Amino acid sequence: MGAGDMDAVVSPMLRHCLAVGLLGLGSAISLPVAQTASTPSAAASPGLDAAQTRGFRQWFVRIVQEQIRQGPSPRWYQQDCAGLVRFAANESLKPHDARWLRSMGMSNAWLPPELELSAAQRQLAQQWDQGNGQRGPYVDAIKLVQHNSELIGRDLQQAEPGDLLFFDQGDAQHLMIWTGRDIAYHTGTARAGDNGMRLVALGQLMQWKDTRWIPDARNPNFIGVYRLGFLAP
Repeated sequence: MGAGDMDAVVSPMLRHCLAVGLLGLGSAISLPVAQTASTPSAAASPGLDAAQTRGFRQWFVRIVQEQIRQGPSPRWYQQDCAGLVRFAANESLKPHDARWLRSMGMSNAWLPPELELSAAQRQLAQQWDQGNGQRGPYVDAIKLVQHNSELIGRDLQQAEPGDLLFFDQGDAQHLMIWTGRDIAYHTGTARAGDNGMRLVALGQLMQWKDTRWIPDARNPNFIGVYRLGFLAP
C-alpha cells in the first residue's frame, strides 16, 4: 500500500473499527498516557514465563502474517483491529497439531517451536478482563489496553514483536501490531477486493501524509506501545 492510499483507508477505519465498542462512549475518550497504563492482575495469572513468552510472540506474529498472506481465516469472527489481536492471541495458545494446521490452511513449514502450556494458560485469550467484573472472549481495543495490557512507553524502539500500537483519534480508536519489521492491522471493514488486512513498512508509515497515524511520541494521537498483560516482561 502506497503512502497515498492512506486517505482511502482512514475513513472506513474511523467509521468501522471497533464500532460496537464505541456505541456507548459518546465523545472523544482522549485518555492521558499516565492513566492508560495498567498492570493486569488476574489477567497476568497464570501468565507465561519468559520462554513461553518468546514462543508466544513467534506464533502470534506468524499467525498475523498468515492472515496477511492468505486473507482472514474463516474461523476468525468479528474482524476488526481488536479482533485481529484476540484471534492471533487465542490461536497462538492452542496446540498446533495437524488438525489445527488444516483448519488454518497452513503447512508445517517455517513454524515456531511448539509451546508447552498448562490448560489454564491455553485459556488466557478466552478470559479477557472486560472491565466490569466479568471475563470472556470479547473485548474491544480500549479494554484490551486498559484492562489487559501494560503501557510500555511511546518510543517504538521499546516494542517487541507482537506488541500493540494504540491510537486515539477522538471519535475512534485503533490498534496496530508490531511484527518486528513491519506493522500489521485490520482496517475494521472489508469489501469486494479488499479483505481489510494491511502490512506496512515502518518507514512507509512514518511518511504518511495523515500524521495522526504516525507512531511517534510527538504525535498526540499515538498513545503508546502496549504489551499483553499475560506476557513476561
